[in-house]
Amino acid sequence: MINKGGMKSLLLGCASIGVLLAATASANAGAFALREQSAYGQGASFAGIAAGGALSSMFWNAATMTQWSGKTMELGVSGIMPNASHSYTASSLAPFPTPGDSGLDALVPNSYGSMQLNKNVWIGMAVNAPVGLGVHFPQVNAASSGSGNSAQVKTYNVNPSIAYKFNDMISVAVGFQAQYIQASYDAFLGTQPRIGTLNGADWGFGWTAGITITPMPRTTIGIGYRSAIDHTLSGTWDVPAAVAPGTQPGSVNLGLKLPGTLTVGLRHGLTDRLTLLAGFEWANWSRIGTSRLLQPNGSAVTLVVGGTPTPVTFPFEYKDGYFYSLGGEYMINPAWTVRAGIGFEKSPITDAVRTTRIPDNDRMWYSVGASYKPASIKGLTFDIGYSFIDVKDASVCMGPAAAGGCPSNPWSGTTAYNGTVKSYINIVSVALRYQWDAEPARVKQAYLK
Repeated sequence: MINKGGMKSLLLGCASIGVLLAATASANAGAFALREQSAYGQGASFAGIAAGGALSSMFWNAATMTQWSGKTMELGVSGIMPNASHSYTASSLAPFPTPGDSGLDALVPNSYGSMQLNKNVWIGMAVNAPVGLGVHFPQVNAASSGSGNSAQVKTYNVNPSIAYKFNDMISVAVGFQAQYIQASYDAFLGTQPRIGTLNGADWGFGWTAGITITPMPRTTIGIGYRSAIDHTLSGTWDVPAAVAPGTQPGSVNLGLKLPGTLTVGLRHGLTDRLTLLAGFEWANWSRIGTSRLLQPNGSAVTLVVGGTPTPVTFPFEYKDGYFYSLGGEYMINPAWTVRAGIGFEKSPITDAVRTTRIPDNDRMWYSVGASYKPASIKGLTFDIGYSFIDVKDASVCMGPAAAGGCPSNPWSGTTAYNGTVKSYINIVSVALRYQWDAEPARVKQAYLK
């Protein structure tokens, strides 16, 4: 038993651990969002996650915390192991080496805490890294270097929330997001292995909202929304004078519009042991548009190559992203529950704007997982989930057509590149959950666990 002071310490502890571990989070995902926020959800390709199942469901829908009476905490981490193998048929930089594998392994942590204040009200805290990117080519002067050498994005998101349970059928929740972002970008410039570097950071803010509806004892529908967050990264732009004479390095700002995300989940218990799961997610990546690098006075930062000043832009121009998933879980006995799921993700990145830095494409998810509740420690649960993601082969074409490129790609520069990326991702997620002061009636709701 812990008192309110103890729970405050617990929530602060969750936040501290999450922020500490989040420093390691940077990896490829759909565009550069990170879905890996729950070991429980990972095991079913996140099917039904907005309708509950574990405390970590509150990342997608904080109203699900009302499914957990008393005090609950969850700590988890996902190991993401991507492989993105690049090959090319044309490049202005040939015979520079083949780009090779640009994927970087990463750890993505998550932590959650909730406390029931009375029969109707819960408060919670989530600490996550919802956006991340890590790309690095083994050789600085690879054949793809004209379209970028490396990039890294890290985020630290703190999300306090409050939920209200009207009755056994309806719960709602709202929350606040505070998000810190760090980004770095190294670009190959000219025809020599010289690097221009951009670094920046910013705080941004947003909100969350959610609802769960339980029309019958074994059926729960959840709808959650995480708002868009706008960042204005402040940092530095450094370009070697020998590469771009006339280009002025110094302080810069870069606007970045990250998407809002709507998630819908369904859990339907066919029996006390077997539960069917379904999920849908929409992310409005189309709002990201084109980001422009600006000087502190608001004027454009230009890159002078060959005597011609050109504004420095990041023309993402993504479409909206969609994710569909189906799964199920089966409670073998009071100690063990197993689950599995599949998913299809429609990438927001199209052939027209794809680059070697983020060679994302449509993908299939295949996942399995399990939960274990040791009888010797009441309230303790271990979760594990594994996903294999099969990414559709992606074409990357940019630069002057005379050299084999595609000038219509807005990322095109003075060097051409035409190639293919073959990618796959392995993900392993683990988590520990602990619940204090659970109501005895909770054990009757096996379909929620």
